[in-house]
Amino acid sequence: MFVRLVYESFRRQKRRKLLAGAAITLGVTVATAMIAVATDIGDKINRELRTIGANLVITPQEDSLDVEIGGVNLKPPTDGEFLDEADLPKIRGTFWRNNITGFAPMLPVTVALEQNGKKQDVPLVGTYFVKRLTFGKEEFTTGVRSTHPWWKVSGAWPEDSSRDVLLGERLARRLAIKTGDDVTLSGRRLRVAGILSTGGAEDGQIVAPLGLAQEILGKPGAVRRVYVSALTKPEDAFARRDPKSMSGPIYDRWYCSPYPQSIAYQLQEAIPHSHAEQIRQVAQNEGAVLTRIEGLIFLITLAALLASALAVSAAMATAIFERRAEVGLMKALGAGRGAVASIFFAEAALLALAGGVVGFAAGGLLARQIGHAIFNSQIAIQPVLLPVILAIAVMVTFAGSAAAIRRAVGLDPVFALRGEL
Repeated sequence: MFVRLVYESFRRQKRRKLLAGAAITLGVTVATAMIAVATDIGDKINRELRTIGANLVITPQEDSLDVEIGGVNLKPPTDGEFLDEADLPKIRGTFWRNNITGFAPMLPVTVALEQNGKKQDVPLVGTYFVKRLTFGKEEFTTGVRSTHPWWKVSGAWPEDSSRDVLLGERLARRLAIKTGDDVTLSGRRLRVAGILSTGGAEDGQIVAPLGLAQEILGKPGAVRRVYVSALTKPEDAFARRDPKSMSGPIYDRWYCSPYPQSIAYQLQEAIPHSHAEQIRQVAQNEGAVLTRIEGLIFLITLAALLASALAVSAAMATAIFERRAEVGLMKALGAGRGAVASIFFAEAALLALAGGVVGFAAGGLLARQIGHAIFNSQIAIQPVLLPVILAIAVMVTFAGSAAAIRRAVGLDPVFALRGEL
């Protein structure tokens, strides 16, 4: 009898049930898409944010030591220490090597530029453009073209083994030098392969292959700093803890989390006599962007489910109003409040499960469209998400139906059979 009552309800109130089912399906579709995007968004947004530039920097350990007594800096006036270029491939040997998307060493040098019989000092920076390196049996490519993707070159990028250089656009304009011209730097005749535009200090500098800068400086293998681009997670209170104060399990958890601080700590371990730290303007802005996007996704999901619950509530209230005589008859024949409520909750559960399955499938398609449109990649829907979505659909449907069902079980059979409330 119970099954027949539920079946007759669906058969006789197809329109109401379709409206309620459509509301559930739409809400679940948006919730599925947003949950799928949220579970897969971290790495994708992080990779998009890598276009901001490197978020970690490695410098010689001596540069991080300030010796002051009575407000007087006693650090000796030297050119500073250098990192060893031969140690740089060890960056790929850290625990988080797969999170490191690239690195670029920098070596600033002051060179004498000769033009029209006159000499003037100009800044030059040596770096990798697209350098192929080896660590163990692994080969990988790195350089400023991956860590500084906003650098724009009018002309051609130099080869790392060439004698070509890039001229910053502001410096090129001041010296009236264009692509293809030759320049004399510290007695060396070099060709300008392209004009560099960055919107930063590099516009007034010369950018050359690292080997050429080391040759001019007279320090083979020297590197002044290394910019590292890594996929990280936003820092929290745990991330800011001092690893030296942690016990074994807590330290392992911190060490194996992709915080900027833990990756920097491992870079220090990999590169001898180095100091690594996050570039806070970049890393913290990334964390703020990720947090806000995740908050926005949560709000969109909540709004969709709330709208779905309200639509279900309206549909159920109308359906119960139309069936008030039926409810009054059941109660007059001895049906208790629980029996009446169970019929309506069974209908709501069937609607929720049907709408949940259809919404899960539609949400998967929507998530894929979002992935292709925004990230130009596919967002995968995990099958384990289906039970979660069905549970959400049931809870939303029950929440939307509860008020109408409570009113139904409280109807007086005398008034209900008359068609009154």
